[in-house]
Amino acid sequence: MADSRTRLEIFQNKIAGEVGAAMSVSLAVLGERLGLYRTLASAGPSTSAELADRAGVNERNLREWLAAQAASGYVDYDDASGRFWLNDEQRAVLADEDGPVFMAGGFELIAAMFLDEPKVAAAFLSGRGLGWHERCDCLFRGTERFFRPGRTANLLKVWLPALDGVEAKLKVGARVADVGCGHGAAIIMMAQAFPNSRFVGFDYHGPSVVQARAAAQAAGVDDRVTFQQAAAKDFGDGPEFDLITMFDALHDMGDPVGAARHLRSRLAAGGTCMLVEPNAADGLAENLKNPFSRMMYAASTMICTPVSMSQEGAMALGAAAGPKRLTDVALQAGFTRVRRVAEESPSLVLELQG
Repeated sequence: MADSRTRLEIFQNKIAGEVGAAMSVSLAVLGERLGLYRTLASAGPSTSAELADRAGVNERNLREWLAAQAASGYVDYDDASGRFWLNDEQRAVLADEDGPVFMAGGFELIAAMFLDEPKVAAAFLSGRGLGWHERCDCLFRGTERFFRPGRTANLLKVWLPALDGVEAKLKVGARVADVGCGHGAAIIMMAQAFPNSRFVGFDYHGPSVVQARAAAQAAGVDDRVTFQQAAAKDFGDGPEFDLITMFDALHDMGDPVGAARHLRSRLAAGGTCMLVEPNAADGLAENLKNPFSRMMYAASTMICTPVSMSQEGAMALGAAAGPKRLTDVALQAGFTRVRRVAEESPSLVLELQG
């Protein structure tokens, strides 16, 4: 009986921690919206009154927000001075949006999961899925901001150099397509690094294409980057591409084999497709050992699987498809060579050729 009671208490405490963490998401989104993390990072150790003055917000509301942040371990607090601050690690993860470990964009992605829960519940009952275009706007912003730091850290330094001969082509001048480009962060990054190459981003979601065009103009690369609204199975009627990239999108396809087949058909001779997907294992038991598995399966349940099921084919690979299933998809699509070139958690990078 004592052991049973102990187990119950342990599980209750776990759920209490989970509820606290879930409630903290709204506070983090609020802090992002009001610029509180950035203000605290620039101000250094501050009282609630000092920070409220700098941030232009009400002190009493801010004081409670800071207390909640300290309780979550998101900010540090000194009782003697009554001051709050971000330590180096907190600053890097919560306030440095251009840094390689920034994760605060993920809170907006989580908010989208809560906001769209009624739609997902309806999709559970109907089985018809829920399209990307049917989601709330914060999902698109949150996705771009959550994934951008990992691509900033790895795309130019690790992933592209790992591909066979691709970096040399990009330096000389290549044609590049990014399929499922979203707000265009990855393709803009490549355009900035390789001025002799030309880039086209494709996405079926019209508002994302509009945002991507604005981002390219702001970055000063719109002379060599264009964006078009098109689906993965019918993009690009012009010249073929030396490199086609797809970032965390193939598993969202209702017909990933058909999408991959079209990617292959749009490659120039000797061209390469770079497929970036979540770094999952091939089975559930192994994935449960992965510290990213909770995020991966939660996102897959609320976003990826319903998106796939809303489309023709509805294969629903899920975010945790794993290298074997992804390789099978590529081989069925006609690729003859599939090579794993990088594994920077939480991403798996495959090179497809042939």
